[in-house]
Amino acid sequence: MWSKETFKLQDKVIGGGFIYLRGFKEDQQVHIVCIYSPCDIQNKRLLWETIKQLRNPHNGGLWSILGDFNNVRHPAERTGNCHRGDGDSSIKEFNDWIDDLEVEDAPWVGRKFTWFRPNGSAKSKLDRFLVSPEWIAKWPDTTQSTLDRNFSDHCPILLRSRFIDWGPKPFGFWIVSFRIVPSKELFMIAGHLRS
Repeated sequence: MWSKETFKLQDKVIGGGFIYLRGFKEDQQVHIVCIYSPCDIQNKRLLWETIKQLRNPHNGGLWSILGDFNNVRHPAERTGNCHRGDGDSSIKEFNDWIDDLEVEDAPWVGRKFTWFRPNGSAKSKLDRFLVSPEWIAKWPDTTQSTLDRNFSDHCPILLRSRFIDWGPKPFGFWIVSFRIVPSKELFMIAGHLRS
């Protein structure tokens, strides 16, 4: 699945609605939790509590919690006909859980919605990457984005964490020369500029 030189897996836990991986990347402890959350609030609460219990004894290191949370963080993350009745209380509980875990949405680039009802009558942002402040400190250019949807009603999401240390910035002068070759088009453009 990945190069053992890139990520050294130390531990994994597979539970109801999640897969937890703990390992090392560049001598830094990394925790990755992949989530597929149930739709009903009671089972969401059970999953959220389980993830909190995983986080507590392993508080250090870099954390990324990702997947289909089947929940929005703000009413603006959902548009159209939605038949779920958990509404604002579910949003508050989800945000409280995120705060308790001390993680945050990685900055989002591009399209906002990740789930679409097949007939187009509703769309929501249900999928996301939540990362720890330590993750952002290690990789400050981290962003997440929505990719094109194919056969699923969910769009894949992508996390990019790029930081390249090119070393000291070189100092120098660039000497640039331009050679202009007269042409009919150049004279036409110059004529329009004068008018």
